[in-house]
Amino acid sequence: MGEGKALRRAIEADRVSSCIFYGPTGSGKTTLAHLIATATRSHFEQINAVTSGVADIRRAVEEAGARLRLNGQKTILFIDEIHRFNKSQQDALLPSVEDGTLVLIGATTENPFFEVNPPLVSRSRIYRLEALSPGQIKSILQAALKDEERGLGSMRASLDLAALEHLSDVANGDARSALNALEVAVLATRPGQDGVHRVTLEMAADAIQRRAISYGGGKDQHYDVISAFIKSVRGSDPDAALYWLGRMLVAGEDVRFIARRLLVLAAEDVGLADPFALVLASATAQSVDFLGMPEARIPLAEATIYLATTAKSNSAYTAISRAMRDAEEKATEPVPPHLRDASYRGAARLGHGAGYRYPHDFPGHWVNQDYLPEGMKGTCYWKPGDQGREGRLGKPLRP
Repeated sequence: MGEGKALRRAIEADRVSSCIFYGPTGSGKTTLAHLIATATRSHFEQINAVTSGVADIRRAVEEAGARLRLNGQKTILFIDEIHRFNKSQQDALLPSVEDGTLVLIGATTENPFFEVNPPLVSRSRIYRLEALSPGQIKSILQAALKDEERGLGSMRASLDLAALEHLSDVANGDARSALNALEVAVLATRPGQDGVHRVTLEMAADAIQRRAISYGGGKDQHYDVISAFIKSVRGSDPDAALYWLGRMLVAGEDVRFIARRLLVLAAEDVGLADPFALVLASATAQSVDFLGMPEARIPLAEATIYLATTAKSNSAYTAISRAMRDAEEKATEPVPPHLRDASYRGAARLGHGAGYRYPHDFPGHWVNQDYLPEGMKGTCYWKPGDQGREGRLGKPLRP
């Protein structure tokens, strides 16, 4: 929606084509459709797929056709929760979308490539909306407190900073949830002697039905606790790691953030000593994203215990760091001719691949051969450790 973006230009020019807004609850899909309704000269009609059927679609299509023939006015049909329509209901829309009788705007929380018929998807632009950040939620709440016409400005309400941050964080990117909680909190708060409804952290927590639990300090505690968690796993202390994990979960930390840190730990600190750790961490990230809380705590705990108790090695981390440093600081040398791509016509005439020795043609599928540029011969980046599987990986490669 930024200045100069395609959707904004289409709205301003009143040339919106059929599209599907796809994103999580409370990210602004319906609001965006209503914004289009206020900007267009077309007739705007809204139906909800949960409560509507084929008869409602046919009525909308017939009225759109009559409107176009008699008045030359186009129709925009907004269908909320479009994924709730079955295949036949979605098919009923197709002819009128194809012939331009109406412009379809669908809103869905589900992936349209799975839940909306391919013919409709192919005739629509897909706009993906992301969950709102806590900062964006905070701005929306502050605007609602000031707006006297559509918000709570006439009630002279104020929100403590801690209450504002709590509502913004706990809403989990859902502006509707945050606004509903704000309204409940303000209405349930008695005005003071000056007539101002002052919402405290406790009142906000009660309104959104989520206890306000902090890390025990300021914002830097977020970083301190995750640092303690990482260092506990790295230091092979599962009990300490579980404690810090519990602190984060109870405080409402984003479980996907924790899962990402476990992925980094598996690659950086466990590494080749136990390559399965990265597989487990990746599966944990998928599980967490699929489950959400409270069940997500279980795979997070499982991965935390495993990573804390398995063998450790940071050899891959240090190796790639040294290699990237050389790539940045040293002169870029050409690829040796025998290693260059020889798969295309004419490559042999350029000498590409000449002298390359195919390892599988030699005993043990290995042959002594240089793979580094001339000026880098003998450089060693990976220095295998002796922990876990890595101790066995390095031996045959360093004869």
